[in-house]
Amino acid sequence: MFCNSIIPALEKHLSIPLLARTTVLVALFGGVAFAAQDKYTLKIPNGLAWADFRGYENWEDVAVSQTDTQIKVIVANPVMMKAFRNGLPSSGKLFLDGSKVAKLEWSFKKNPVSPYSVNVPDTLKTVAFIEKDTKRFPDTHGWAYASWDYDAATDTFKPAELDPSGAKCGYACHTTVSAQDYIFTAYPKR
Repeated sequence: MFCNSIIPALEKHLSIPLLARTTVLVALFGGVAFAAQDKYTLKIPNGLAWADFRGYENWEDVAVSQTDTQIKVIVANPVMMKAFRNGLPSSGKLFLDGSKVAKLEWSFKKNPVSPYSVNVPDTLKTVAFIEKDTKRFPDTHGWAYASWDYDAATDTFKPAELDPSGAKCGYACHTTVSAQDYIFTAYPKR
């Protein structure tokens, strides 16, 4: 009997604040979920779409390099990895349409737990894509380029300042290796 009278009274007094609290929490945290950038919706005008590189995070490593300020890794899709294993890039041989690479660039730091001096990736800076499609990009010998700057504070990407419009931005730089089908990175011995 006591429960039958107490429970409705408690529900009456708690339901409005609980409903209000729930609404506030959904608005706060639900809004955060909706505000997160979906990188797979991004596209360079007249160029490459991030969605065309879905799964790049799991592609195989081609090579790693380091500049004075960054560590870089080149990864490739299975079509391009097969070409690398068959000796490309080399004079006179061409990558097949559908070949794709991604370049990920990080600032670096010393590994504080390593027993020897070694640099490791720190903050992601840039993700860049290259794709070969001779029908879609005939003006650049089939290659298209896109580069995205990463803002760690907002966890968002935007087209790099050097690559705001169009797929041709990387082409001028890559013409220096035209004999290697416009690809700088070689596949090192494993």
